[in-house]
This record gives sequence, C-alpha cells and structure tokens, in this order.
Amino acid sequence: MSFNTFGQMFRVTTFGESHGVAIGCVVDGCPPNLRFTVEEVQAALDRRRPGQSRFTTQRQEPDQVKVLSGTLPHPDGGLVTTGTPIALLIENVDQRSKDYADIAGAYRPGHADFTYDIKYGIRDHRGGGRSSARETATRVAAGAIAAKVLPEVTVRGALVQIGDIAIDRARWDWDQVRENPFFCPDAATVPLWTAYLDEIRKKGSSIGAVVEVVAEGVPAGLGAPLYGKLDGDLAAALMSINAVKGVEIGEGFNAARLTGEENADEMRRGNEGRPHFLSNHAGGILGGISTGAPVVARFAVKPTSSILTPRQTVDRTGAETDIATKGRHDPCVGIRAVPVGEAMMWCVLADHLLRHRGQVGTPPVWPFDAASGI
Repeated sequence: MSFNTFGQMFRVTTFGESHGVAIGCVVDGCPPNLRFTVEEVQAALDRRRPGQSRFTTQRQEPDQVKVLSGTLPHPDGGLVTTGTPIALLIENVDQRSKDYADIAGAYRPGHADFTYDIKYGIRDHRGGGRSSARETATRVAAGAIAAKVLPEVTVRGALVQIGDIAIDRARWDWDQVRENPFFCPDAATVPLWTAYLDEIRKKGSSIGAVVEVVAEGVPAGLGAPLYGKLDGDLAAALMSINAVKGVEIGEGFNAARLTGEENADEMRRGNEGRPHFLSNHAGGILGGISTGAPVVARFAVKPTSSILTPRQTVDRTGAETDIATKGRHDPCVGIRAVPVGEAMMWCVLADHLLRHRGQVGTPPVWPFDAASGI
C-alpha cells in the first residue's frame, strides 16, 4: 500500500492501523532549532481524543504521544528539532476487535470496506484498519510540529453545522469553541445540537457536519499559479481526512450566486502602505497564492458509516445480507474532525512556507518602485 506521505518540503508519513499495536508518523523536512514540548503536542491530541463526551465514540484511548527521534533536550526545558526525521508514536490500548467479528466477510454500506477489498484483495475488518479515522491522531501530532514553523500564524477551527442546524454567524465567538463539546462558536446553538444529537445517538444512527478552519497571519505570496496552488493543496489535504466529501475555500460554492461586483475583494492602502482587503470572499487566496488575508476553508463530513440500523449489503461471495455494526462509534464524526482540520491547515502552510523560501528566498519589498517598471 503506497501513498502514505503528504507534503513536499514538510513531509508527513503516517503508519499503523485502528486495532494494531500502535499508530504514528514520521515528520521529515522540519527545520532545525525549533523548540517545542511534548506537552504541546499532547494538548493538541487531547482536543481530538475520543471518549470525552457522550457525543463521540466511547473508545478510551489516552493517545499518549512519544517522541522517538529528531530532537535534542533544550537547556531551558522541552525539546529542540535537529532537522532530522521526527518520529512520533501513539500506542493503541483500548481495541475491542470482537465487536467486528460479524462483519468480517460483509461490506458496510458507505464505508471503505468494498473498495479497500477490491483494490488490495485483503482488508482489516477490525475498525477499518488503515482506512480508520484512528489514523487522524497522527496528523494532529504532526500539525503540532508544523505550527512551530509558523509562529506568527494562528489556526483555529470550529463546527458550524450539524445536519441542517447551522450556527448564527452574527453570534460567532472564538472563546466559546473551548467551552462546549462541539467546538461550537455560537453558544445559543449548543443546546440545539445537544438535543438533536441525543436523539440521533439513542437511535443508533449518525449525522454529518460542516467544519470551518481559519488561518490568520499567513504571509502573502505562499503558493503558485498552476500545479502548486495553495488552495489546491489545502483542498487535497482536507479531502484526505476520513469521511470528508466536500471542500470549499472562501465563498466556495456560494461564489456561483454572486455577481462580479459582489465577489471581488476591493483594496485600499493599509498599514505600511500594504493593500488592505475590504472583504475576503476569496478566502485569503487568489490565483493559488495567499493574499495576506485570513485563509478560510470549510469541509463537509458525511455521517458515520458504522450504525446500528440494519442496512442491505453483500458479502465477499456476492451473497445478499443485512448488516448492523456493533462497537463504539461517533454519532457525528465531524466533531472530532475540527482539530484534524486545523492540523492539516498547519501542515499545508508549513510545507508552502518552506517551498517559498526554497524558490524565492526574501520576497519583494512592497510597495514596488514604480520607476523600476515592475
């Protein structure tokens, strides 16, 4: 099985299965002399960790991270990167493989069971194996390292919709995101989601969601006009998250409803003579290159495929059967996708910053000298 690595300069290779001994990742290309602590990586993992509320899977994984290589102790505490590959390991301690015995030969509708089996001729039915969302813990760990490459940037994510219940953006408050189990920026929506998800959970069903990730402080000039588009790589990174079925940047699909006058982000002279955008319909990216405005991305997460309601399917022999999935599953997998989306944003931005330095070095000074003809 190939294609376990993403990124070009800041590269992350993940390994491990849902019910294996451990999962982990190797971060290659990280610059030397970046200081971080294990506690910082652990804090990121704790935000994604399962079993923290009744609205997520009750699998009790502590997700304790171990740093195996690529660092040295810093004299003032913590670790410092050496520029060599950083290996991060997370042991699995709460697998219940017996819960999946009944589906060993049958395919769960909506899951990767059939496609995985038809491609490789073998699959790990225990929680999905390599295709399990358990793998995303390693991305979160890598994202915590990537954040050290861009100390001037802030990345924050929030859940903005569950099912057909969306937040009121007029009440958006980033401080609320850490005050509820949904990563919700709108306090008034929390009780609505609570009642809705309790009903979904008691039925043994699931529901989809929309996550929004915003990166502020991103320097202008990251990306490239054609095959190295910042938004193209960001969309691919977010789409690679398990259960994601749609990605949009800025206005996204809503841009199709706008006129040219409404969609264009007008500019005026801002601080230090730099352009100031009066709106951000582009989501901080124009022509594949960052504008300096906040980078805004949203992604849609489908309902969890493993549900208790019997569904029609076939087994490996082609025989028709019905299937109901036992085990511990998220009634809304989109909740824990918030820190995963943040991590993928961090990794893409770190990768593009290092690419930019390698190709351009020091960027041009704005404003340009009109006499130079540039």
